[in-house]
Amino acid sequence: MTPPRPQTPRAGSATAVRPSGSRPASAPAPRVPRSTLFRLIAGVWARIEDRDQRSGNSSYYLILGATIALTAVGLLMVLSSSAVEAIAEEGSSYALFIKQGMFGVGGLALMFILSRLPVRTIKLLAWPTVGFAVLLLLAIFTPLGYEVNGNRSWLRLGGLTAQPSEAAKFALCVWMPLILARKGALLGQLKHALIPVLPVAGIIIGLVVLQHDLGTSLLLTLIVIATLFFSGVPKRLFLVAGLVAAAGAIVMALGSGNRMCRITGWLGDGQCVGINDQANAGLGALASGGWWGVGLGQSRQKWFYIPEAHNDFIFSIIGEELGLVGTIVVLCLFGILAIAILRVIMRHTDPFVRITSGAILTWILGQAFVNIAMVTGLLPVIGVPLPFISYGGSSLLVVLCGIGVVLSFARTRPTPRRAGSGLGRPSLLARDGEPAFTGRGRA
Repeated sequence: MTPPRPQTPRAGSATAVRPSGSRPASAPAPRVPRSTLFRLIAGVWARIEDRDQRSGNSSYYLILGATIALTAVGLLMVLSSSAVEAIAEEGSSYALFIKQGMFGVGGLALMFILSRLPVRTIKLLAWPTVGFAVLLLLAIFTPLGYEVNGNRSWLRLGGLTAQPSEAAKFALCVWMPLILARKGALLGQLKHALIPVLPVAGIIIGLVVLQHDLGTSLLLTLIVIATLFFSGVPKRLFLVAGLVAAAGAIVMALGSGNRMCRITGWLGDGQCVGINDQANAGLGALASGGWWGVGLGQSRQKWFYIPEAHNDFIFSIIGEELGLVGTIVVLCLFGILAIAILRVIMRHTDPFVRITSGAILTWILGQAFVNIAMVTGLLPVIGVPLPFISYGGSSLLVVLCGIGVVLSFARTRPTPRRAGSGLGRPSLLARDGEPAFTGRGRA
C-alpha cells in the first residue's frame, strides 16, 4: 500500500509557505506589545535566578559586599569629618575614628557569627533579644542614663556609651516576625493580629517616647507597620495605625518648642532664628561640592559650621568632599543592598524569613531615606543617623547584626533539590531553614 502524497499548499491559500524573512508589502509592521519591557525584565530576572541556583548564592555576596563597602565608606568619612572636633575635644584627630573602628570590628564579628546560625537558632534568640532590649530601655531612667541635646536616650557603661533604642529596632525586627509567622491564617482575625505584638511594641515605643526621641520613635513605628504589612494582616489595621502614629507625632512636636521651631523653620517660617542653621549649612556643603567635590578631607563646613558633622549630617560632608558622584555611589550601594534583600524575600517560603527580611530592609532603608531627606531639606531635622556611615558605635553594631541575620537567610535554600536535576548534588540538599550554602563556593 503506497503512502499518501503530501499536499502542497496553493499559492493563494492561507497555509502557503513564504520565504523566510519576507512578508507581503501590504502587511502592517508587527506591533511590539506594551508588556515587552516587563517581559524582558522578568526574563533577565529569571536568568539571574537560574544562574544563582546553579553557580551559588549571589545574593549572599551582594549583601556582604554592599555592607562592607558602606562600612568602609562610613569609617573613611568619620575620620575625615570628625578630625577637627576630635582634636578640639580629645586631643587627637583619630580619637573618634578609632572608637568607631572598634565598634565596626565588633559588629563585623557579630555579623559573621549570626550569618552562620541556622534559622531555628535565630528564632530561639527572638524572646531573649526583646527582653534584653526592654531592660536596656528601662535602664535609661536609672542613674546610668544621661541626657544629650534634650534627649535622655543614652547609657554610660564604664568608659563606653550606648543608645538602647538601637537595640530595640533589632529586637522588633526579630521578635515580631516570630509571633506573626506562628499565627499564620489566624492573622485574619484582628485580635490575633494585635495581641501580643502591638502591646509589646507599644511598650517599647512608649519608653522611647519618654526619652523625648521623636526620630527613633517614628522609625520604630515604621518598623512595626512594615512588619505587620509583610505578615499579611488585614489592611484596615494600617489606617488605624497611621492615624495613631500621626497623632502621636503631632503631640510630641507640639510638646517641644525646639521641635516646633524645626518644623516651622522647614516650612519657611523665619521666626525661630538660628534653629535651622545646621540644615542650611548642610545644604551649602552639598552645593559647594559640585560634581567631583572639593577633595577628601578638604571640607570647609566641618570646621564647626555644621554641628555633629560626623553624625546626622555626614551625608552633606560626603557631598562636599566627594561631590555628586560620591553621593550617587552611596545611594547605589543602598540600592544594591535593597535588591539583594528583596531577592532573599522572593526566593524563600518560610514566613519567618520573609517577614524578618522585610522588617530589616524597611529599618535600614527607611532610616537611610529619612536621614538623606533631612540633609537635603525634604524633611525637617529630627536627628536620625545614616546607617553604616554616621558616627555612633551602637548604631553601627546593631545594623551589622541585622545584616548578619539576613546573611543567614541568604545561605539557606527554600526547597530541597531533586536528585539528578543538574542543579546540585543530593548531599548538599537542605530543607527550608537549614544551611545549604557556606559562602565559600558552590552550593
